[in-house]
Amino acid sequence: MLEYIIKQTNKFIESKSKEERKSYGQFFTSLLTARFMAELFEIPHKNSLKILDPGAGSGILSAAIIEMIDMHFSVVNEIELTCYETNSDILPLLESNLRFIKSSSRIRLSVIIKSDNYILSQADDFSESLISFSEPEKYDLVISNPPYFKLPKKAPEAVSMSDICYGTPNIYFLFVAMSLFNLIENGEMVYIIPRSWTSGAYFSRFRSYLLSYGKITDIHIFTSRKKVFDSENILQETMIVKIKKTKIKPFEIKISSSTDSKCFNNSTKLLVPYNTVVSGSENYVYLVTSQSETDVLQKVNSFKTPMPSIGLKMKTGLTVDFRNKELLRNNFGEHIVPLFYSHHIKDGRVVFPIGKDNEYISDELPGVVQLNRNYLFVKRFTAKEEKRRLQCAIYFANHYPKYKKISTQNKINFIDTIDNSEMSEELVSGLYAVLNSTLYDMYYRILNGSTQVNATEMNAIPLPARRDLELLGKRLLEFGDYSTDYCDKILEESIYA
Repeated sequence: MLEYIIKQTNKFIESKSKEERKSYGQFFTSLLTARFMAELFEIPHKNSLKILDPGAGSGILSAAIIEMIDMHFSVVNEIELTCYETNSDILPLLESNLRFIKSSSRIRLSVIIKSDNYILSQADDFSESLISFSEPEKYDLVISNPPYFKLPKKAPEAVSMSDICYGTPNIYFLFVAMSLFNLIENGEMVYIIPRSWTSGAYFSRFRSYLLSYGKITDIHIFTSRKKVFDSENILQETMIVKIKKTKIKPFEIKISSSTDSKCFNNSTKLLVPYNTVVSGSENYVYLVTSQSETDVLQKVNSFKTPMPSIGLKMKTGLTVDFRNKELLRNNFGEHIVPLFYSHHIKDGRVVFPIGKDNEYISDELPGVVQLNRNYLFVKRFTAKEEKRRLQCAIYFANHYPKYKKISTQNKINFIDTIDNSEMSEELVSGLYAVLNSTLYDMYYRILNGSTQVNATEMNAIPLPARRDLELLGKRLLEFGDYSTDYCDKILEESIYA
């Protein structure tokens, strides 16, 4: 059944350009991925089931779940399948494929195809449910490979689900939230989606909703960005997630990982405590792929003091250089101050000047300058292949005594005090020792799959207490070794002794 649907879909793909499919955010699920997703469900022992496929495309996932139930769950004799699809180009293929599925299955299958906008068609019900608990159509199971594209802030879909949106939303997480709304209590849904929702401020409202009304039971992580969707050239950190509509936390989450969509049989498998995977006030979801990564999470999460709780905050550099070209200078002079870039971060130290163009900036615009005081600089962007994601440098103001003010380019972050007081050299050095350690670099890679160091996420990471940071910094300053090996050594000796 599924192989036939895949074959028909491939013919459709060959007839359309990638640009046409991209306009719908439409990328098709491979055969092995569809079967893996279907097999994640715990099928209720009921004679009749209601199933929803809210981004049906050509019907691949519908075929996968019907085929799986048809072959392995003889107790199920009747299924009502509802498919949403707005792309008029693919609707004839979807209709044809569903007729084939219906004729091929032993199950009495009734099919409802809706060409309505999945989000907007239920927006009123969703909004009212948060107030009056209205009960629209509900389903036992939901399976989906939703569309992927960013929406304008004022798009009707974003406005209709504003309670879970922050900033510029992506359509995929609106699908996930609406599907959770559509489930019966203890119903299950399986989605293949980007991993971007697992951390960061943009998805905080969504995570709050999702993890309040549902609980993650299974996660599959693809460790390659290139090999998830057959015949598609997509660079996307992708995952499969199964969510149960319940407020009861499972003790553990099943986590598996594979390099691509052809290696499910050889995937690594872990059982990780729920509170290790879903952790912190922001409900971040940590995607671990090994026991050693689980150990990293548990070690770091044993600390209780994120930066704001000890009077510190990571901020993004102040100067967007290409927008302030008229202020940039190559030489120091009156009302000219240093402009620090990521290029100035060298082996834990700030090296300035280095003979780079535009290393200085006029101080005539107050918003691009800051006081010359002690900071920890952190590169905001690193290359995917680089060994470390967290690359830091200690900046001491007394190394540059002739400047009252400095500036930082927006491709670096800097840690400063919340009350604008001076950080001691011991505290800056202690922060460096922690963030330059292997432990925290691994932690951040688990938290965030991208190459960007996000200030919001960094401000939520638990750290050792302020006094412990200062003691670490004192040891670092006394010994003068800024290597990762030495940071690992003193962190281990001082914190875990």
